[in-house]
Amino acid sequence: MDRALLADFLRARREVLQPEDVGLPRGPRRRTGGLRREEVAALAGMSVDYYSRIEQQRGPMPSEQVLAALARGLHLSLSERDHLFDLAGHPAPRRILRDDQVSPTMKRIVDRLADTPALVMSRFGETLLQTRPAVALFGDFTRFSGLSRYLVYRWFTDPASRDIYPVEDHALRGRVFTVDIRAAYTADPTGRAGEIVAALLAASREFAEVWRLHEVDVTHHHDLKRYRHPELGELELYGQRLVDPDQAQELLVFSATPGSPSFDKLQLLLTRQN
Repeated sequence: MDRALLADFLRARREVLQPEDVGLPRGPRRRTGGLRREEVAALAGMSVDYYSRIEQQRGPMPSEQVLAALARGLHLSLSERDHLFDLAGHPAPRRILRDDQVSPTMKRIVDRLADTPALVMSRFGETLLQTRPAVALFGDFTRFSGLSRYLVYRWFTDPASRDIYPVEDHALRGRVFTVDIRAAYTADPTGRAGEIVAALLAASREFAEVWRLHEVDVTHHHDLKRYRHPELGELELYGQRLVDPDQAQELLVFSATPGSPSFDKLQLLLTRQN
């Protein structure tokens, strides 16, 4: 255990986090950035005295349970969590990709895209966060519950979910979404992806037929795509992906070619948001 480096690391992570990054109110009297020790202690479910002793290089070696709680409370990435365990003299836990919590860094990026259609999705196709323009363009994908949270499940069980794509593109979209869930399934067939695939095989003959193709890639997966909007009509948009490997999430940012009809429609949509 390296007490000095452990204390420095915890202090550094605490000072770069903002209250809003971890769901806390900033409050009118806060004059400095970063979290307070008592806030970290509350987030990790421990006493302020116990946490303070760690930062002050005092007290016993933190247990693995304490370290895991600190990693959750400070929203550490997997690499940061592993480093925390190393400094405390414990072997790092087996990596289990977190996919249901948007990292503070990703959230800050999305906040700066407030005037752009953008959304954060898990590796299972669950939309975790959307900008207002993305909601105006596609609808609110975060409102779903149960298996309907996952795009691939909605696609093969709810015909209304296909309305945002032209009918001519439906077959290709279904293959793309199946490729995506296959990648998650191959990485962990007994986890959540396995649950989604089993449910789809039981509910959708169409999915079963596509699944049997064993496709692992689809041509033009990331090329220009066509979308349908109930008021603006058809738009041709590019979807640029930014992947966060620690969270197993991706940020999708949508844009149109400047000067194109789709660009003008997108600008009209954004104007309506202001």
